Formats: sequence, structure tokens, C-alpha cells
Amino acid sequence: MKYTTKQIGNLVKETRKALGVTQQNLALTSGTGPRFISDLENGKTTCQFGKVLMVLQTLGIELRLSGALDLVCG
Repeated sequence: MKYTTKQIGNLVKETRKALGVTQQNLALTSGTGPRFISDLENGKTTCQFGKVLMVLQTLGIELRLSGALDLVCG
């Protein structure tokens, strides 16, 4: 399944809110900044991939990749 940056951003936002975490606290615990969290949640296409992965990991969101080698990241 293909996901857009907007869909990933919405997942981050919904998960963060369900956990009762502010953007500020998520930024602190994931080693990013509040502006980055806002950009990510709004689907900005130029967000730094390494930072996106840190945010996903911090929220407990598992990323699954599939291809010729069927990789699982999480």
C-alpha cells in the first residue's frame, strides 16, 4: 500500500493525541523540534527522513517495507 506524506502526518498526529502527548513533548523525546513535528503532521514532503523515523519510533509506530527482500523495520 502506498501512503502519502499527508497520511503519515495524520497518523503521527492521531497517535500523538491518543497518547496525550503535546507537539513540544514529542519534539523533546524524539530529538527534533516543535516546528519539525508541525511540518510532519501537516504532510510536508521535504521532512528529513531520519527524523521522521525517530518520531515514528518514539510513538511506537512500526514501519513496514516490502520489496524484493521483504524488510521489516520497527
